[in-house]
Amino acid sequence: METLDSTQTQTPSSSKPADPSLQNPSFTSPRQATPQSVTRLWRPAAQRNLRNQWSKLASYRKQWVSSSFSGRSHATSLVNAYLSQRYMHAMELGVLSDMPDIQKKACLKLLKQQELHRSKLLSSYKDMVAIVTHMINTIRSMRCYLKGTSSSPLVQFSSCSEHENDTGDCGGISVFAFWPISSFEKLAQELVQMFTLELNLKRVLVVELLSISCEEVPPVNGLCWSMELYGGEFDDLSICNLCSKETCEPVLPRLKGQKSVNPVVQCNHQPDHEVLQVYLTTWLAEVNVDTYRVDEIFSVVGEEMHVNLS
Repeated sequence: METLDSTQTQTPSSSKPADPSLQNPSFTSPRQATPQSVTRLWRPAAQRNLRNQWSKLASYRKQWVSSSFSGRSHATSLVNAYLSQRYMHAMELGVLSDMPDIQKKACLKLLKQQELHRSKLLSSYKDMVAIVTHMINTIRSMRCYLKGTSSSPLVQFSSCSEHENDTGDCGGISVFAFWPISSFEKLAQELVQMFTLELNLKRVLVVELLSISCEEVPPVNGLCWSMELYGGEFDDLSICNLCSKETCEPVLPRLKGQKSVNPVVQCNHQPDHEVLQVYLTTWLAEVNVDTYRVDEIFSVVGEEMHVNLS
């Protein structure tokens, strides 16, 4: 069973990193001599590309916040509909008790509301999966490769390598003031790692919340951790390194800095109020996302690139 590899990169808030290799590009040995004419053209192309990719990451972060908020709202409505339906028969109806089938009709409406919010919760989760996959693809697009040959009259660059010995970082030289491309990639990986771990934790909550039911006997085809929640989910999770190649199932969830925990074999389809409150609080807390560190990363990168990423 595969688990995510945690990558923690510490970068001070100053625009001048403490790592000598980041302050002095000469610490990174060029893999191959690059013509000065190409280097002069490569740097502005790489700068434009990095600004674009980090602007995308900042946008995806905002989209995550929005989707997570929507997911929590739908989860809360789902829980409220379930609890109202579950305890309907124990409620004192007062003057409404004389109305025929009032409880039955109310439960039926609550059931429909539960189904609606279940669908919306799944949609929010699907959006968050898409956001993380976009983040990962953005990291893979940070390098700037020579298009064609350096001897061509028109020197062009792209995000795809056309030459086996082209690493896309111009031999490790600094792109702006101090950092080579690899330094931007490391910070981006640290950033995306937080959202990837949080996505996997939220999947646990989604599976549990989608499984709650007022039926005394759980359905035979009820949800479990190893099942796809929507068509093509495992393909998306594979991009996020959240699906095991050996078992073709999602990797075990874990908190940042800790080992994976055993998956839930069978969901509790009738959790009590306290358990559901913990689920909602956990969703809101986003324990794997260090908001302060996320802000710091965007701030430091923005200073290095001379752009505002907030």
